[in-house]
Amino acid sequence: MALILASGSPRRRELMYLITDDFTVRTTDADETLPADIEPANAAEYLAVQKAQAAAQLYPEDTIIGCDTTVIYDGKILGKPADRSDAERMLSSLSGCTHKVITGTAIISGGRVFSFSETTEVEFHYLSDSEIQSYLDTDEPYDKAGSYGIQGKGSLFIKGINGDYFNVVGLPVASLYRKLKEIKEI
Repeated sequence: MALILASGSPRRRELMYLITDDFTVRTTDADETLPADIEPANAAEYLAVQKAQAAAQLYPEDTIIGCDTTVIYDGKILGKPADRSDAERMLSSLSGCTHKVITGTAIISGGRVFSFSETTEVEFHYLSDSEIQSYLDTDEPYDKAGSYGIQGKGSLFIKGINGDYFNVVGLPVASLYRKLKEIKEI
């Protein structure tokens, strides 16, 4: 029985190595459509379960870990930007404000589903228009929820965080480690 990280994210893969070297990465095409009535705070965990279940159908004998990260500001989910203007809109809205980053995690083992969410509050400095434009000129904001990467040049925007830093990167390392130990998977 293998431990499988059902994520194509290189950041999650790197962080998973903090927990164990004994895992493989498998990606799937999980349906990431959210129910119309879902609360934004529940979206990441819902999608994590969807991703884990899609992988579990392909690898039913293995233990699967699925994850999803959402950025929530003003009660709305800020997903990956559609384009430059969308990224600019998101970064401008986050400027000088505090938002939540929620990573949902699902573990499927022996037909049982264990899921949880970790929330971290992130406060941005006020960003000048030139700071936003310079950041938009990099490749960094376009594949990340909320249009920034805390582990990269987006770190220059961070005034403070309350919670797990690694959760903002995309994997709540300590919580996942403890849950895997609890269910005897590591």
